[in-house]
Amino acid sequence: MQQLITRRIALSLIATVVAVGQARAGAKPRMVVHKDPSCGCCEAWVDHVRAAGYPAESVETDAINAVKAKLGVPVGLRSCHTAEIDGYVLEGHVPASAIDRLLAERLKIRGLAVPRMPIGSPGMEVEGRDPETYDVMAFGDGEPRSFMKFKGGNSI
Repeated sequence: MQQLITRRIALSLIATVVAVGQARAGAKPRMVVHKDPSCGCCEAWVDHVRAAGYPAESVETDAINAVKAKLGVPVGLRSCHTAEIDGYVLEGHVPASAIDRLLAERLKIRGLAVPRMPIGSPGMEVEGRDPETYDVMAFGDGEPRSFMKFKGGNSI
């Protein structure tokens, strides 16, 4: 019995050391992205968050609106894809720098959204078109409000 307790304690300590090491190394949390199978801009956004260091898994679904409803994305903030990360929901083409800030500040909100599909937002770059200015909206703790403002992929 004493060996079993010691083994459990040792395994627990090892798991803690690994978790702390990952945190110190800047390991970013895993993201699950729900998207329509026919959407190409969604995969371009997944490439954007992966390039920023987020491990991301794409899950294709024909019932994307049901996923959005289940995760509490307000109808007026909906876009094309919905992601889950570390207890938060991300809707649409949210720039990685906004995700970084959200995770660093640990706000008591449901998530962030970029309504519509603004030209120039990550995954929505269009050659020959000027990027639009848009707000990343925080939602889930009252009325949605602006969290950050961007022009294309750059915060302003």
